[in-house]
Amino acid sequence: MQPGEVTLLLWSAAYFFFLLSSYFLLRPVREAMGIERGYETLPWLMTGTMIAMALINPVFALLVSRVPRHRFIPLTLHFFAANMLLFFALFVTTSESARVSLGYAFYIWLSVFNLFVVSVFWAFMADLFTTEQSKRLFGFIAAGGTIGALCGPAATQWLVSGVSVPGVGSITLKPHYLLLVSLSLLELAALCAAQLTRNISCSSSDAPLTVSPGASAMTADKSADVAACPRRCIRHRSGSEPGPGILRGLVLIARSPYLLLICLFMLLFTTLSTFLYMEQGRIVEQTFVDQAARTVAFARLDMFTQGLTLVMQCFITGRLIRLIGLGSAMMIVPILTAVGFAALLAAPTFMTLAIFVVLRRGLHYAIDKPAREVLYTVVGPDAKYKSKSFIDTFVYRSGDLIGGWTPLLLARLSIAVGYAAIPLALLATVVAAGLGHLHNALARIRDELQPADLLPAFRPPAGSAAQSVAGVAASASDTTVQH
Repeated sequence: MQPGEVTLLLWSAAYFFFLLSSYFLLRPVREAMGIERGYETLPWLMTGTMIAMALINPVFALLVSRVPRHRFIPLTLHFFAANMLLFFALFVTTSESARVSLGYAFYIWLSVFNLFVVSVFWAFMADLFTTEQSKRLFGFIAAGGTIGALCGPAATQWLVSGVSVPGVGSITLKPHYLLLVSLSLLELAALCAAQLTRNISCSSSDAPLTVSPGASAMTADKSADVAACPRRCIRHRSGSEPGPGILRGLVLIARSPYLLLICLFMLLFTTLSTFLYMEQGRIVEQTFVDQAARTVAFARLDMFTQGLTLVMQCFITGRLIRLIGLGSAMMIVPILTAVGFAALLAAPTFMTLAIFVVLRRGLHYAIDKPAREVLYTVVGPDAKYKSKSFIDTFVYRSGDLIGGWTPLLLARLSIAVGYAAIPLALLATVVAAGLGHLHNALARIRDELQPADLLPAFRPPAGSAAQSVAGVAASASDTTVQH
């Protein structure tokens, strides 16, 4: 740990703790509501979620374009907190028969909420920390979220199963009352975000800001201003707010092979995740008979998952990513996915499912997710907040759509979903290796360009290795270059 990093690390971990505890408190409720009339309704709910993502993404891009980060990050959290209060009022006032339809609406809303707030969080983290810092610290930050994700389902199980009160007896809390608890946690996350937004332009560290040879006089002047900053900036972001244009994120994706490869990896990951999710819904529906039992079962799966994740994040993640490299770290979950679906083909029981789900989700949260977020440390602010948001929401839910409908089609053809999942998992392994290689190339170029905002246009010597990826670097980064 370097001087000045501890404060940012603690605030970031606290932010993620409250964010994920807020979500995971409600996730078991969502899962139970989603299969209220059978797991066959899940593809329709995923379709509705993708449509909602398509409608919300342009609105979010417009917000990002017009409102600075220190305002739109807390504002996003306040907006979703207000939504929770509205849902609570609707659950209290609607009839029992109408609550099933309301539960479906809640399922779609919570799916949107989860992806947006987590995407914004990690984009923010990629702003606050350098590539080198992210490899060391993202595991610890993710551990804060894991503790929250562990506390959330534990609280759900405790509150829904019944709270023993001396002199009163057991009190069972109806699932929709958890919305008020989740709302409070989300507002605490907003407080942490507000504290961290003060560090967007300056983050405390003793590391000096260096300027590469050949920088202009204007660059030197700006560097002097940065050096004079009393908080000793390590990443000065002159003009680094996302620019105008609600379609800017899509344009960057279309131009960047790097971002397109991230899209493909995300699509494969979510398709495979939804294959497993559908299998989970089918097996849980067959194993447990009522909503309360299913809610507790989902909560227990989440608890075991987060317990495994926490141990790995605290002791393994940072060391493993630095030891084996980003690409190799991202290959772990696809390989496990292929093995897990092969196991389900051999023994499609709840025990097999539980082991597979816990291991895959645990390794995803502990290794794959932090590693994947490191990919965005080499891109500019528009790619972080617009392209990333599109990838983490619309592309993610597109994979849900594919993964949701494909098992139903395969079931009609009497084909087990594992036969489709295993080849896709192997393809995801190859894509992960390619992303790791390309990220390393881009990181080397960004190191040569540091600080990226302050240097003249980069023109590598003809025939050099850097020239072969310079075009990718230019398209992946939307940083404004000064001539």
